[in-house]
Amino acid sequence: MARLTTLLASVAYAMSGQNDDQLEVWKRLQADPAILAQLQNSADNEFQRQKELRQRYGEQVARLALTVHEHRLRAAQKFSRPQQLWLDRQSLEQATAEVVARHKARRFTGFTWDFCCGIGADAIALGERGDVGAVDIRMLNCLRTRWNAEAYGVADRVHTICADVADLPARQACLHIDPDRRAAGRGRAVRIDDYRPGLNQLRSLIKTFPGGAIKLSPAADFAGKFPEAEMELISVRGECKEATIWFGELAGSVHHRATVLPSGVSIAADPLAAWPQFSKLKRFVYDPDPAVVRSGLLDVTAESLQLHRLDAAEEYLTGDHHVHSPLVTGFEVRDELSHREKQLRRYFRSADYGQLEIKCRRIPVAVDQLRRRLPLDGSAAGVLIVARIDGRARAVVCQRSIGTSADTAEP
Repeated sequence: MARLTTLLASVAYAMSGQNDDQLEVWKRLQADPAILAQLQNSADNEFQRQKELRQRYGEQVARLALTVHEHRLRAAQKFSRPQQLWLDRQSLEQATAEVVARHKARRFTGFTWDFCCGIGADAIALGERGDVGAVDIRMLNCLRTRWNAEAYGVADRVHTICADVADLPARQACLHIDPDRRAAGRGRAVRIDDYRPGLNQLRSLIKTFPGGAIKLSPAADFAGKFPEAEMELISVRGECKEATIWFGELAGSVHHRATVLPSGVSIAADPLAAWPQFSKLKRFVYDPDPAVVRSGLLDVTAESLQLHRLDAAEEYLTGDHHVHSPLVTGFEVRDELSHREKQLRRYFRSADYGQLEIKCRRIPVAVDQLRRRLPLDGSAAGVLIVARIDGRARAVVCQRSIGTSADTAEP
């Protein structure tokens, strides 16, 4: 630990002269918290607020204050202390959700490196368990990581370093890294080769660190890229948020895992451990969590829950028994219909539905247009699932089953 402490101090000192075009504006805003407090408590209209801020604090600070305030409001979906965070649009979009960061942090112990730390979401979660060397090439990100760590009470454990991760000689301790997906300047990259660091550098880090985790987009082309690692797909409330590549001493013995948060229920297996089993439509239809699908564990999950697939080209499952599991969301079947709009209109004209959720996976459906054209004049709430059943496109009218939310219960 003494050698790591010396490295942290020397690199931080060497990079202390780096500047960022926006750095001083952020510092001015952070030094006067009354600006954001005024925005939070103001009842004035948007135009009036902007005018007053510009007159009192200047154009740059006023514009940044409005940006931070707007994204603090949005950050409530990801963080428990949004009104204390320092962030903007891009940093909020790229930041790991708090529940995901804490889930990953449970595998780490002792000092941990956090490369490409951004605004510090993962560094903060790691800092709740031990000391962290939070590294980013932008001084602004290091500064915001420090401020955000203060908001979560872990500033004494999160040591920020402004440097290119390739320039850090230390390879002791485990590593968490969140490569930049927008480095190429063409929006969010899907190819790992377009990340920064890219695929070759990430493979090199796997070889030189004793263990760790690589954060990837769930849409990334990670299949087959890290054959010795564990691939964990993580979802939050029904949305797949991250693919985490666990390597070295932090990798599990099984290469494929799906985890559903906030319940924390996880399933790990070889995708080839179960063969697809098919069935006609039964009493219940189940929509598997996207982490289950993206991890390749659909058939394993179906077998573990004693369910069957409706079709080889669909992920929907079916069964006659009620399943209470975060891995699937259940719907009780009311009717099976043709998916043609004419037949659907005839059916709903005589049904008592006033609210209708429309779901589809493989069959393209203009959901909003279809809902507007259906006669929904009743009072009941229903679900319409458009899916292939035994090779044919069908529409299944359902109601949500009680107790099949992705947030509750064990499988």
